[in-house]
Amino acid sequence: AGSGAGADMRTEISTAAAFVTRLLRAAGGVSEEQLRCFRECLQEAMREHYKHHWFPLVPSKGSGYRCIRINHKMDPLIGKAAGMIGLSHERLFQLLPSELTLWVDPFEVSYRIGEDGSICVLYESPQPGAKAAKQLESRTSCKEEWRIGRSSPSKSYNMMTVSS
Repeated sequence: AGSGAGADMRTEISTAAAFVTRLLRAAGGVSEEQLRCFRECLQEAMREHYKHHWFPLVPSKGSGYRCIRINHKMDPLIGKAAGMIGLSHERLFQLLPSELTLWVDPFEVSYRIGEDGSICVLYESPQPGAKAAKQLESRTSCKEEWRIGRSSPSKSYNMMTVSS
């Protein structure tokens, strides 16, 4: 096994691709075969895109370049993988959250749904040779939040409050 950048970022990339694939599966209407193909295409696109932008010694370097964003514009990597299985950008916008940020960094993959949602960690591994300098802020469990965020297809999140 080579120790090139490609080998080092396998876990991070497969974690990120699996997460986007899970979001698609949860939305429904996409076959397992399409999902498998989408995931492979997305991993390939990410590997290619990150090849010269992966710095395990300085994990935050290039973070903006590796960030996957859906923000009323479809992320080109997701768009490319979806195109391979015949999903249009319009269809993707119906299936995926309209606001999604996915950070794929060495040793950590995290995401946020909505512009002011909390950041949730999908994958984390200790950085070799690094002191535990970066203590994680305490984060609420994201599973519940993810369910709440996906439960209603409507784009507005108005909560009814009852005042006593």
